[in-house]
Amino acid sequence: MPPIVDHQTWQRELDALRVREKSATRELDAIAAQRRRLPMVALPDYQLVGESGPIRLADVFEGKRQLIVYHHMWTPGQEWQCAGCTGFTAQFTRLEFLDAYDARFVVVTQGPIEEVISYKRRLGNRMAWYSTSDSPFGADMDAPPGGQFALNVFLRQGDTVYRTWHTNHRGTEQVSHLFGLIDVLPYGRQEVWQDSPQGWPQYPTYSRWASSAEIARAYGT
Repeated sequence: MPPIVDHQTWQRELDALRVREKSATRELDAIAAQRRRLPMVALPDYQLVGESGPIRLADVFEGKRQLIVYHHMWTPGQEWQCAGCTGFTAQFTRLEFLDAYDARFVVVTQGPIEEVISYKRRLGNRMAWYSTSDSPFGADMDAPPGGQFALNVFLRQGDTVYRTWHTNHRGTEQVSHLFGLIDVLPYGRQEVWQDSPQGWPQYPTYSRWASSAEIARAYGT
């Protein structure tokens, strides 16, 4: 348990922490400003497959100028896909707010579209999913078949699509509210790699994450 102190002592410790929190916030603002100044790369006319059939990458924007793509890990023929990706995408149930920012969020994966849509429905996901199983798009965006998850951001001008930003591994956490909520808890993520006081509950990494089947039972059909 944390030490028990009087309110004045607690406030003093909180104020000291707040200095570091504010410094981190300003650094994140500076990083975001640098991200907005990144150059971009023009892309070829990729074709993906959606629920209604083949679709050009430019049309995945559905008239928006900006697009966020989460590349979901996929093992063909497997009943339950990556629990981390499944849990990550399960967060995004209300994405309409992106309309005001002329943007869209979609999931892309290397699985065949029939499996992809079936999996999406079992999970109760509400965003659009697309398949790149017959396209080099995933591999070109650093999410090849059998590879890791990734996040890419694109800008569209007419029919031309530009790649503006990419991240993977823990870089994807910045678009997640899941870890933000857990990290403000007294015990945090409770994983062995974290710097926690002696005696704090800690478990093997990922061991407290919900399985894909549990997520489907909670949200899906």
